[in-house]
Amino acid sequence: MARNFEDGQSPFDFDHRYHSPYYTEDHQAWRATLRAFVDKEIIPNVEEWEEAGEFPRDLYKKAADVGLLGAGYPEEYGGIALSDPFFQIVTAEEMARCSSGGVNASLLVHSIGLPPIMAVGSDEMKQRIAPQVLAGEKIQALAITEPSGGSDVSNLRTTAKRDGDHFVVNGSKMFITGGMRADYYTVAVRTGGDGAGGVSLLLIERDREGFTRTPLKKQGWWASDTAALYFDDVRVPVENLIGEENQGFVGIMRNFNNERLWMAASANALARVCLEDALAWARGRQTFGQRLADHQVIRHKFAEMARKINATQAYLEQCAFRVGAGEKPIADLSLLKVQSTLTMEFCAREAMQILGGAGYLRGCRIERIYREVRVMAIGGGSEEIMRDLAARQMGI
Repeated sequence: MARNFEDGQSPFDFDHRYHSPYYTEDHQAWRATLRAFVDKEIIPNVEEWEEAGEFPRDLYKKAADVGLLGAGYPEEYGGIALSDPFFQIVTAEEMARCSSGGVNASLLVHSIGLPPIMAVGSDEMKQRIAPQVLAGEKIQALAITEPSGGSDVSNLRTTAKRDGDHFVVNGSKMFITGGMRADYYTVAVRTGGDGAGGVSLLLIERDREGFTRTPLKKQGWWASDTAALYFDDVRVPVENLIGEENQGFVGIMRNFNNERLWMAASANALARVCLEDALAWARGRQTFGQRLADHQVIRHKFAEMARKINATQAYLEQCAFRVGAGEKPIADLSLLKVQSTLTMEFCAREAMQILGGAGYLRGCRIERIYREVRVMAIGGGSEEIMRDLAARQMGI
């Protein structure tokens, strides 16, 4: 299994984990399916979509047809049951090959918007929403973050006051992935008193009167339609309450654990893309009469990138194993997200240095990943929040 840089093939390609006991033939088959989909439907178009700031809506239907949207959801709603979190790792790794966080985030936005409904929503709501979303016919976004609070979810200010058989919603949300084109929004609102105990979740449809959206331009994730949302006396039927009133915070936190595992897998896979592209460049680039890869200072960069990626991968797979066994390792998932985004940042920086000016040009995967480091380090819980959460979980 061990190889070196001299044999003309990278030891860091995604396929090398076929030899791990965590990955079965089913995982390999899923990887092959996703790789074919990404190679055919995304990679040839990703540059055009990045420049356009969006991708065609029919990509959702194509993703549904190969099982990507339904992966991990009950079959009764049009999903595909998956046996363990390692399928999620495989998915993150293969989607990372297109190196567009914006495409991935918006295409899979239902993975953060739909789980609260599946976990605590009514049977009627599940039947009404899930089959359409998993078939790629409708888009489901999650709206939690606000302009005033960021990661401080327990102190959100968007209110939902009961008025007969409706809630009247007022407030705003910020940095919402899929915010412009979504059909359904899972929205965190304050229905009770201060703190986490007063938070609820509402399903809000895009066409409700008083609900407006504004697109946001960003440093990275260009192909993601990120938006600010505004609620001005938006009337929402009480049957759109997701779960019990004032019990939404628990659903939000449970959703974050899964999101952080996904983001960690994605970040480390993107770090691996940086290493592989930089290695291919260094082997072909001639400087001072020899390959760039033959310079000791460059070789040490690759060794350090590999060390960080492999250590992060081991941590990732350990956490995935524990989650698959029914554990909720909140502290480790928080630290894993920090570890993975720091690894991504380091590898993007070193890969950019190795490519030099070529890496700074648009159209280069490393350039795009470099731009998207910060959103990965902030989204799903910033490094600072993650460290503090881990420390509290550890009883420090």
